[in-house]
This record gives sequence, C-alpha cells and structure tokens, in this order.
Amino acid sequence: MAERLSLALAQFNPTVGDVDGNAELIRRARKEAAAAGADVLAIPELALSGYPPEDLVLKPAFLQALHRTAHELARETEDGGPAVLLTTPWSVDGPDEKGSMVRRSTNSVLYLDGGRIVTRRDKVDLPNYGVFDEFRVFRPGHLPGPMNVRGFKLGLMICEDMWTPDAAETLAETGAEILIVPNGSPFERAKLDVRLQLALARVNETGLPLVYLHQVGGQDELVFDGNSFALQADGRLAAQLASFESQLALTVWERDGTVLRCVEGPMQPPLEGHEEVYRALMLGLSDYVDKNRFPGIVLGLSGGIDSAISAAIAVDALGAERVRAVMMPSPFTSQDSLDDAAECARLLGIRLDSVPIDPAMTAFATMLQPLFDGLPPGVAEENIQARARGLTLMAISNKLGPMVLSTGNKSEMSVGYATLYGDMCGGFNVLKDVYKTEVYALSRWRNQAKPAAAKGPGGRVIPERIITKAPTAELRPNQTDQDSLPPYEELDRILEGLVEREASIEELIEAGHARETVARVWRMLDSAEYKRRQACPGVKITTRALSRDRRYPITNGFRAPAG
Repeated sequence: MAERLSLALAQFNPTVGDVDGNAELIRRARKEAAAAGADVLAIPELALSGYPPEDLVLKPAFLQALHRTAHELARETEDGGPAVLLTTPWSVDGPDEKGSMVRRSTNSVLYLDGGRIVTRRDKVDLPNYGVFDEFRVFRPGHLPGPMNVRGFKLGLMICEDMWTPDAAETLAETGAEILIVPNGSPFERAKLDVRLQLALARVNETGLPLVYLHQVGGQDELVFDGNSFALQADGRLAAQLASFESQLALTVWERDGTVLRCVEGPMQPPLEGHEEVYRALMLGLSDYVDKNRFPGIVLGLSGGIDSAISAAIAVDALGAERVRAVMMPSPFTSQDSLDDAAECARLLGIRLDSVPIDPAMTAFATMLQPLFDGLPPGVAEENIQARARGLTLMAISNKLGPMVLSTGNKSEMSVGYATLYGDMCGGFNVLKDVYKTEVYALSRWRNQAKPAAAKGPGGRVIPERIITKAPTAELRPNQTDQDSLPPYEELDRILEGLVEREASIEELIEAGHARETVARVWRMLDSAEYKRRQACPGVKITTRALSRDRRYPITNGFRAPAG
C-alpha cells in the first residue's frame, strides 16, 4: 500500500468554450506537476469546457469536441507522468421525465491514467438558484463511491456536493481517505469564510481531510477568486493558495495510522476588505475585455467619482495605453469638472480627448422644436445630453475599436437614476454591483494603496476634490444627485435591505429609516426594472447582483405600501 501521495493543485483561468485553449492549460499544469514530482493533478470544476458553459452543453458539436479532447488527454497519460482528475461535461444516455431515453450531460470528473479514462464521477447536487441554472443542462449523478487512484481512495465531490452532507457521508462510509472538491464558486464579498465553514463541517462529520480546488478568472458577470485550500482531518488549515492568481502548488499527504495528513503545502494569506473587492473588479474587467478580444476601453471622464474610479480600475487592469478617456462638456459643465477630469487623466497617465456636445444639443433642439414648442425644458432635454454623450462614445468605439465602459453604480442602477441609451450605454460596467458609498470607500483606498497586480501608477490616482465634492450629473444649473435621491448613506442602507435581504418596510423602519423614504425607494426600485433589463453586464461582488441573481418582472402590479 502506498504511504505518500503527492497531489498537485492547479487553479487557473479557463475560457468558456475554448476547448483547445483549456486543454493546453491542463497540459501545461500537468507538465509542471510532473516536474514537481506529483502523482496526481487536480483541476477546478469543468476546466475543459470552462465554467459555467450554460447552453453550450446542449450543442452536440461542443460535446463531441470535449469527448475528443478528453480522450486525447487520456492517451497522453501513457507517459507515466501524473494521473489527471479531468473535469468536464460528459454525454450520457438516460431517461427523461417521461421515461424516454435521451442524451443528457453530466458535470463530471474523469480519472485519466495509463493512457485511458479509468472511471468517472458525476455531480449529484445541481444548483438551481441565483446565478446557477445547472438543472437546465445537466443530469444529476448518483451518490459517489471513492476512486482508487495510485493506491489511495479519493472521494470526489463537485462544488455544490460539498454544500450538503450526503455525498461526503456516502464517500466516508465507502472507504474514502480524502475528500477532493473541484469548484467553480463565483466571488462574493467574504465568500471564502463561507466555503471554509462548509468544508469544515464536512471534515468534522467524516473525520476526513479535504482539498477545495477553485478556478481563477472572469466569465461575463462572474469572477472566480482562486483561494484554493486544504484542511487536515482535525480541521486545521493545511494549505492555502493565492487570491485572484493562477497557481500550481504541490501538497504532499502521508498516512499517519489510518488518517492522511498533509505534510507539505503552500500557505498564502487571502486578500480581504477593499483590496479583495478591487482585485475582483480588476479581474472581471480585464478578462471581459481580453477574452472578447477588445483592444482596450473608452469611457467618459466627467470629473465625477464614478468615472474616475472606473478609469483607475481600467488602468490597473489593462494598462494606461489601453484606456482612452473623453470629456464631453456641455454649457452646464463646471470649470471644476473640467479641471478634475484633466487632473485625473494626468495622474493615471491616460489620453483625454474633449468633444463638446453643444452642437448636438442645438441640433436636437432644432429638430424637436416643432414637437416641443411651448413646453418647458425638463427631463427630455437633460436626457438628450446624456444620449449625445453615449452616441459620441459609441461612435468612437465603432471607429477606433475600444469597448465603451459604462460607469454607473449599483445605487443609481437600483433606483433608475440613469439614462437609457445615454450613460447606461456600453459593453461592460465595472461598478454595476458597487453601491455609491463603496465607490467612495474604494476611491479612498486606492489613493492609499496599489494592488500587487495593478498596472497603474502608485500614489494618488483620483484628485481629492473629486472625492469630496457633491456628486452631480450636471445636466442643469446647480444640480446635485441629492435633488432627486435620499443621501447615499441612507439610500444604500435601504437598498441593501430591499435588494440583498428582501427586507420588509417594517423591518427597515425598525432599523431607523422613515416610512415615506423606504416606500419611495421601493417604488423607484420596482419602476426601474425595465431599465436594468437593458443594462450592460458588470462584475458581481455581492450576494445579489442586479441581473441573474434578482429576477423581477417588468410588468408588475404589486406596489409598495404608501409612505
């Protein structure tokens, strides 16, 4: 019986649908694992397809590519190097709900060794909540027994299977010596603590050590943060991999009586607080731009805090040479805003162009005069300004190639304080899930710290006046956001209750908010659903982002109680 298992953990950044590219990542990881003397290579959930593959799994051609590539990777294990625990969708025949035989796919781990696919384990607990919709495309597997791998009994559980005790209990009862959990768990603030507590529960229930293996990268609105870890059988942390970085690490396990004990593994402290959130925003933006092959981004730099922190994140994620800013002044733009935008661009080292929108405002006024004659100016004229700016940015994008980066925050998107086809236009919004109060906090933090992976400059990158002045859209004289909204500190607390916690009006009143304010925010939140459906994607950092996490009907007759 073998007494020592060298298990290589590869957390890396696959691309959904890029079967050949993902296979190369796996090959590189196996080569590195072989050089480190590993017996077995473990990789994150659905690494061959990328995660989440969504309806790609329904395409026969995609499944055929996965099958062909999995067999190629299996044949390569004839070389005597590390075995591979390959994670991929896998086509199987089975009965549908009516009992007819159909081809369905499983979310699987294939054990590759000796030039062949030795065996397979399938995900049992398919998540069907929040951003997850796996029951739509996968068939659940059966409760697993352990795999016999190089003289050890490995208990494979895939992601959600760790969230409940059944799979771990079955594996322990059937002789598993260690639990290995490939994952694709989207980032949320403080999510690592949740994962650790769930893993610890499974360890305490089974008395088995556990390896939690997680991917890195951005996929549409989701970000995956790495932070893979291992726990000893007594619950102590045995290994911890890096946050937001691809890494291959060797863990070495030895038999200590009847228990496997980790005697070698990396220990890297995870990121926390503002740095954790900022790195998630950087990674989400850079992968969206790079994986979709945009040369860079262009954004409107208004002299306000949202566009300033968006520009800073873009520079840190992509480099200053791939970020282009445009100031689009109107007759209502203050000199302070002009100066602040110019200073922010200088601090970040990015190009700043100026395209005044006065001619567009005049042209639209002339065009619409026969229809608007005799009516006082108002929101329509304000929105024309925002749409002239959106049109300008989209024209630059069409002509020169960079993707338009939208800069609205979660507070504004929640209550509809944004203009469709104006400031909402763009290909991606890095602040979509960031409340306004956190925009300020991240801006202050970035002026004091530079993330290790940032490509931007150190020191202050956002002028102090941008942080301290009253926020304003500058669409009419002397306008501020607080003319239309409650103070952001209060607004964000109410929104967090309504959006993240589905709190009732009575609960929010008990928390100290006025009934009429809560009812007003509720009404604004509901009435803006049609705008949010048309908003561009953006990085998810909270438990309930305003997209797939929260699915409210646009046509909705349920109203907030009167204030």
